[in-house]
Amino acid sequence: MKYRSGGIGRVFVSRFDDGEDFIAQLSELARKENVRAAVFFLVGGVKGGRVVVGPKGDEMPPDPVWDNISGNSEMLGTGTIFWDSDGPKAHLHVSVGRGGTVKTGCLRRDSSAFLVLEAVVMEITGIEAGRLPDPESGMQLLGFTDKKTF
Repeated sequence: MKYRSGGIGRVFVSRFDDGEDFIAQLSELARKENVRAAVFFLVGGVKGGRVVVGPKGDEMPPDPVWDNISGNSEMLGTGTIFWDSDGPKAHLHVSVGRGGTVKTGCLRRDSSAFLVLEAVVMEITGIEAGRLPDPESGMQLLGFTDKKTF
């Protein structure tokens, strides 16, 4: 395990209206406000989307299993924002439900707010962290540095 200790900085409360791309908007908020590290919480409605619901096997790099969120659903989500060399990236895990169907996974794309979606973003201060290339997984994973990298 690798870790750093930090504190809570600014807190942002936002509302996404029907049809807005909330993942892109969260990254834009981080860019605009220069939020280098954050944790966020989402509650409300989502339209569609693609989620990773696990790997197909145990091999590295993982081969993701994708599933669709069809139609409008209720959603609870939590995630982090850290920067890579291209800017801020939101990593979001959600549980979505409609009727008797519930799905949980990493929401990656093709989704937007339904009716209204609320977010609370809490900035993390006092740590230097970012999304760094991981050769084993082939992904950009959270990593720590002793200086500003991004």
